[in-house]
Amino acid sequence: MEWSAKKVRRLNVALHRDLGYFFSSLIVIYCLSGIALNHVDDWNPDFIITKEKITFTKTYSKEQITKNEINEFGKLVGEEKYKVFDFPTNDQVKIYYDNASLHLHLNNKIGVYEKVSKRPIFYQSNVLHRNSLKGWKWAADVFAFMLICITITGLFVLKGKYGITRRGKWFIAAGFLPPLIAIIIQALI
Repeated sequence: MEWSAKKVRRLNVALHRDLGYFFSSLIVIYCLSGIALNHVDDWNPDFIITKEKITFTKTYSKEQITKNEINEFGKLVGEEKYKVFDFPTNDQVKIYYDNASLHLHLNNKIGVYEKVSKRPIFYQSNVLHRNSLKGWKWAADVFAFMLICITITGLFVLKGKYGITRRGKWFIAAGFLPPLIAIIIQALI
């Protein structure tokens, strides 16, 4: 088989196109996850934590709290079955549920119900991005290698004045500037 420039070019374009299509979903997932993980100090990318203040009708002492009272407190927040409860202090009880807790101040007749739920899409994509699944590390390595292939084949899709040897080389050079500037700033700090 003779490898003409035209055949190599067609193969390059087809490889770039098909790899791009195949990995497009994973690219979007990793990008969303990357954005979420970049802002971990601003919000929790994995979980939604909701807090609700509640009140109840009378004060209690620690001795008055029985399993029956614990079940009644659960009804106030729509929880039917508790896992365990404890007393952080003599005038407080904390009740634990699946993915939730209810912290009651027995003397003040107030409490805080806190529920934790997985943030849809972000939780699952972060699991992949952090390589939390057993064996996913190898899939992530293959994905990284394929991104390199997509990038390299993409460099040679256009030819002429918009190709790599003319306009493209300047954009490639400009693309080195942001990481280079970041490295220089980091070295100076």
